[in-house]
Amino acid sequence: MKQLNSNELRKLYLDYYKSKGHAVIGSASLIPENDPTVLFTTAGMHPLVPYLLGEKHPAGNRLTDVQICVRTGDIDEVGDATHCTFFEMLGRWSLGDYFKEYAIECSHDFLLNQLEFDKDKFAVTVFAGDEDCPRDEESASYWKAQGIPEDHIFFCNKKHNWWGPAGITGPCGPDTEMFIDTGKPKCSPECSPACDCGKYVEIGNDVFMQYFKNADGTFSPLKQKNVDEGMGLERMLCILNGYKSVYETDLFSFAIAKLEELSGKKYGEDEAMTVAMRIIADHTRTATFLLGDVKGISPSNVDQGYVLRRLIRRAMRYCRTLGVDDSALVELAKLYVAKYEEAYPYIKENEPRIISELEAEKDKFAKTIEQGLKEFDKIVAHLPQGMTVFPGKTAFRLYDTFGFPIEMTAELAKEKGFTLDREGYDKAFADHQALSKAGAEQKFKGGLADGGELTARLHSATHLLNAALKIVLHDDNIQQRGSNITSERLRFDFNFPRPLTQEEIAQVEKIVNDEIAKDTEVKLEEMSVEDAKKAGAIGVFDNRYGDVVKVYTIGISKEICGGPHAKRTGELGHFRIVKEQSSSAGVRRIKAVLEY
Repeated sequence: MKQLNSNELRKLYLDYYKSKGHAVIGSASLIPENDPTVLFTTAGMHPLVPYLLGEKHPAGNRLTDVQICVRTGDIDEVGDATHCTFFEMLGRWSLGDYFKEYAIECSHDFLLNQLEFDKDKFAVTVFAGDEDCPRDEESASYWKAQGIPEDHIFFCNKKHNWWGPAGITGPCGPDTEMFIDTGKPKCSPECSPACDCGKYVEIGNDVFMQYFKNADGTFSPLKQKNVDEGMGLERMLCILNGYKSVYETDLFSFAIAKLEELSGKKYGEDEAMTVAMRIIADHTRTATFLLGDVKGISPSNVDQGYVLRRLIRRAMRYCRTLGVDDSALVELAKLYVAKYEEAYPYIKENEPRIISELEAEKDKFAKTIEQGLKEFDKIVAHLPQGMTVFPGKTAFRLYDTFGFPIEMTAELAKEKGFTLDREGYDKAFADHQALSKAGAEQKFKGGLADGGELTARLHSATHLLNAALKIVLHDDNIQQRGSNITSERLRFDFNFPRPLTQEEIAQVEKIVNDEIAKDTEVKLEEMSVEDAKKAGAIGVFDNRYGDVVKVYTIGISKEICGGPHAKRTGELGHFRIVKEQSSSAGVRRIKAVLEY
């Protein structure tokens, strides 16, 4: 196997697919555009959903990139050898161009010839088939054609080798996953890559979107068949270099070294200290990218801001466990900026914001601790006389409501002569976790980037709203800081320091409705990034589309955007703002509807 650092692996992957006719596109923002189903970009395919559904991509039908992602469903698992909240996904796509045969040929070539994985340790899985869709003998035959022995090809069920749909209906299909045999003994005679025993480690995945799941549960062939390949950068670096955890890779090693220096403790010598270092390193990296994103968010008590705050404060709590000051997060953030500025230059540009937000959250967390101490004293004063056990549910309420660390509750309880009901706390925590996961799953089931007619109209209304705000508030520096659109309403976050007056809200509504009344055509043009800037188009120029971008002109608005949109403004009905409120410090939020 080739031993590579992160910059070398990114370059090797992109250069390889560029040589195969794929356009290299930039990473999209971690904050999804107009996707009500997820808080963050969780996979390389998220920003490309309109193109997977048939819309033409300006860069063509063969694409490759390294997409930054955040997944927070397993926050409490971070601290082990493999889980990360932020990660980079190496990806390539065929949008209606080649399909299984060439996709498998490229995956095989890249993994075994470019990265030099051992062919004898290489194994793959393919879809076993069921009553809905047939066994994927086609993919198996293409792997055999590449020289993969039959006993290294495993057929697995939908749980292991099927992707999608993201919602109740939509594109979906079988996938083929690639693994390395670690050499561990089989856990049973039936042991396969589908096992969790650790014998096989996944190194890549090719999704073949060839079906559409209909509302009645049946499957129809897709008109446009797509390929979506994904390979996790952190995991790949770990395997290639023979490391036991991702924290030994060059993406984390410098951060761990800084924590060793600050704490005087050695990584790997004590399990609790090792876990603390991993959590601080991981959460600070994620916070650095969320704060420094092109649509950078701020810590708050709702949505993305809530998750960001939770990550920062969890890292700060573990700083206390490690015996270092909260300011360690600022020092680590500066190191992460230096590490990633070559791959993601905007991180360096936004460094002042990253540092100031971390400093502000540090001060707020100190106040939270103070508030939690007062609340703890109130609780103790009201506990029945003679009670010796501090209730677990109450300890969890202190954590969940006030962000008060359980470790502090345990210490204070002991000082007051109580034994903490840790079992009760753990149960309350587990119940809360189960509810959160169920909610997240329900949110995800809503479908990715719903491209329906009503959503498209609300998307067009969002463009008009953005333009109207600039006019009414006399501020060309107003920018979108988040957008969430369902088929019922739009939600638009923008930077502004104060609440809007009723008069300003009425003016914004009037401007939007005047544009709707004109029934003008929604115009789409494809042009270079430079021409888009010269034409006065607004938007985040994050290179997600490559050298060519789509520019939508909707009356008073001209924005770069991936779509979808209404055909004419007259389709939008009547625009009404139902709520204007604070989203986070310096960011306002508008919720609006279209009435027909």
